[in-house]
Amino acid sequence: MRLAASTDPAGKPPLMNNRLVYERMHADILSGRLLPGAKLNIAALALELAVSAGAVREALAMLEADALVASEPQRGYRVTAVSEEDLTQLVRARVEIEKLCLAEAIRHGDLDWESALVAAFHQLTRLHERDQNDREHLSTEWTLAHANFHHAMIAGCPNVWLRRMHTLLYQQSERYRQLSAPLAVVSRDVQGEHKTLFDAVLRRDAAGAQKLIARHLEKTATLLLTSPLLGLLGSPGSPGMSTKGK
Repeated sequence: MRLAASTDPAGKPPLMNNRLVYERMHADILSGRLLPGAKLNIAALALELAVSAGAVREALAMLEADALVASEPQRGYRVTAVSEEDLTQLVRARVEIEKLCLAEAIRHGDLDWESALVAAFHQLTRLHERDQNDREHLSTEWTLAHANFHHAMIAGCPNVWLRRMHTLLYQQSERYRQLSAPLAVVSRDVQGEHKTLFDAVLRRDAAGAQKLIARHLEKTATLLLTSPLLGLLGSPGSPGMSTKGK
């Protein structure tokens, strides 16, 4: 278990507040640096991040609320496991929520919403999806721009609860996508899919945008389900595969 920790000029990790501990661990789980099923040792994390054990416990409680870690009685915390059943249910839920959010955003979004969406799409199209120094992994800049684009599309939705659910489901989906990136075997025109979706949203074509987002997310799910990801994480010695539904 090794988190991506920054250091000061003296080579010592900086002191972090509770929110920063949460954000660091959140990023490491979504990126796959902390793998599904990984044991999270509070004392070790506190030492590595130069914070109190209480700060780590608070961060873990916040991550558990995000469904990114799970606590086990008498056994502590682990990064939440992955499974085919979980991914299938996750995508089904995300499709329905994103369709609702899109329809509401198209109905209520104003000129500021459109302008922010245009800016988010422009930024996304100017970045490489893959890290140019490590083609097996997604670019950090592209990953952030991709999240901004999906959030910008639904930002015009006035229903706060729908937007919260969208954020939760997006980050869970992102974890699967980041984990599967090194194993991708199928070429895909992701930028073309985003452009078609973007055009439909700007046309205020709610029905068309809903069909396109469903197709976009379901294609991603199909690629993840057929990738070696779940098989590798479920292999002997790997802690990351959930046994739920097996």
